[in-house]
Amino acid sequence: MLSSLSSRRRFSDLSEQEILALAISSEEDDARIYRSYGERLRADYAASAAVFDGMAAEEDGHRQRLIDLHRARFGEVIPLIRREHVAGFYARKPIWLAETLSLETIRGEAQAMEHAAQDFYHRAAARTSDAATRKLLGDLAAAEAGHERHAGRLEAEHLTDDARDGEDQVAKRQFILTWVQPGLAGLMDGSVSTLAPIFATAFATQNTHTTLLVGLAASVGAGISMGFTEAAHDDGVLSGRGSPLKRGIASGVMTTLGGMGHALPYLIPDFWTATTIAMVVVFVELWAIAWIQNRYMETPFLRAALQVVLGGALVFAAGVLIGGG
Repeated sequence: MLSSLSSRRRFSDLSEQEILALAISSEEDDARIYRSYGERLRADYAASAAVFDGMAAEEDGHRQRLIDLHRARFGEVIPLIRREHVAGFYARKPIWLAETLSLETIRGEAQAMEHAAQDFYHRAAARTSDAATRKLLGDLAAAEAGHERHAGRLEAEHLTDDARDGEDQVAKRQFILTWVQPGLAGLMDGSVSTLAPIFATAFATQNTHTTLLVGLAASVGAGISMGFTEAAHDDGVLSGRGSPLKRGIASGVMTTLGGMGHALPYLIPDFWTATTIAMVVVFVELWAIAWIQNRYMETPFLRAALQVVLGGALVFAAGVLIGGG
């Protein structure tokens, strides 16, 4: 890592030809990134894909103008210099990350790309004393500002209000399928299924330490099981539910948290204090699940409350009766 840093050139040490070559390679990289974003979004967000296709074409046009300028000033041979060769140059996220980025994140990343490039050229121009170099950097900053304005025109052309609303709905649906649905299933399983063993142990032993250990074991075990099950039973290709890794993480983490919520109160040594707090936590967990079902799954609140609260109450009662008996 140190050798990589030491081999980088300082921007202030670059010649005008090298600055121009750096701008050419940067425009080329940005065009590829925009095309990758467009390809990533094309199936579900055709209007946004058209915007990125247009932005890539605009980058190609600027790159060609820069090449023509280089040919006129310095000849045909363009020095090989890229962002990673220059210390302090603005970074771009690897293109392969586009496979894991949401629509809004991609839009925000594209805006950040243009802002970062424009700001960099302005700062570089301010630190340069050579008049010709200052003019070159100022022209590049103006070109980046033009990119942003052109992106706005492309959005106005392709991304109408109806198209944006439709894409936002698709993005919301994907978020629900990938994160909310498996997370909710995990929270329900962790909150409800662990009630019986935790409270059965609590009332059978009236020992907070033992109850805590059983609760932690039940929560972590259920989380691991739910996480692997969610990730393994559906690769998301046909169902469109998204990455199995993301769904497995959402399900496993929320299952564990659902169980630990009413296990952790048994860190308190006094049995009845711990049990009272655990009951309050259970009450909050069950109503929170009902609210999430109503908010994201559009389940009528009364029906969700009846299903979750009544089911949880029955499991809780079973645990108390078994432990107390």
